[in-house]
Amino acid sequence: MWQIYGKEIRGFFSSLTGYVVMVVFLTLNSLFMWIFPGQMNVLDTGYATLESLFAFAPWAFLFLVPAITMRMFAEEKRMGTLELLYVRPVTELQIVLAKFLASWSLVLLSLVPTLVFLWSVYQLGSPPGNIDMGGTWGSYIGLFFLGGIYAAIGTFASAITDNQIVAFIAGVLLSFMLYLGFDFVGGLAGSGQMNLLIARMGIDHHYNSISRGVLDSRDLFYFLGVILLFLMSTRLVLQKNKW
Repeated sequence: MWQIYGKEIRGFFSSLTGYVVMVVFLTLNSLFMWIFPGQMNVLDTGYATLESLFAFAPWAFLFLVPAITMRMFAEEKRMGTLELLYVRPVTELQIVLAKFLASWSLVLLSLVPTLVFLWSVYQLGSPPGNIDMGGTWGSYIGLFFLGGIYAAIGTFASAITDNQIVAFIAGVLLSFMLYLGFDFVGGLAGSGQMNLLIARMGIDHHYNSISRGVLDSRDLFYFLGVILLFLMSTRLVLQKNKW
């Protein structure tokens, strides 16, 4: 399993994929936080906060994470190398986990450089350090798990096709539907308990909840549950392909 994981990580950085994802993510966030005028610009708002990063990052990940995962299984199928993985002493679940963890690791690596933004905003506080660190770290944890869900969805999307473009589009659409689709459906149901119940099925509700800085077990179980759901679905797709 870990050999496959290492192979995927090396594959990311032996091509432009890993570098492009990280550079695009960091560049876009830098432009919106520090260059482009508006409510997302830290200097314009005058508040020592990373809210603009945590508001923009889910939308950036919505496209960048499927771009990472689209080749996972689709490329293996197109090249005819997926069968070579089946003859290795690993199970379908281990193959899925290796590829998923490699994608999730790249998401984590893309978040690490944003700690420079945190340090900058920390120093800009009046006095320096006047920043809600609980909410900030909660948002980072939320982004980490959000990237995990997107990676699991993208891995599933890549497993159902041998076309990388189709896998990318499917990954984006599924991620978008799970991120905001339930909020839209809940809005159609009107206000009240039903609206809240439907909204809780979507990613956005739990991401906003954990971003407040309180690690609620319900939010963590939701993130892990959705990840597990798509990983097991990917495993079933691989098993079906062997028949």
